[in-house]
Amino acid sequence: MNASLTQRDRAVLRAVADGRCEIAGSSLLVDGLCCADQFASLRLRTAGLISAGPGPAALTSAGLALLDAA
Repeated sequence: MNASLTQRDRAVLRAVADGRCEIAGSSLLVDGLCCADQFASLRLRTAGLISAGPGPAALTSAGLALLDAA
């Protein structure tokens, strides 16, 4: 997944790491607003980089490792 991560994906991962994101249904909220990239949540959740459940978004261990490597 690392090779196919966009700069936007990395920015979303940083926002999740900073505690600024929440998952509401299939939407990812950043600072209380819907993420402009409507597919970012699905793409990052499917890749196993952020939590899949509703509530505050969190990096998985794979997401944290990928963000640390960048």
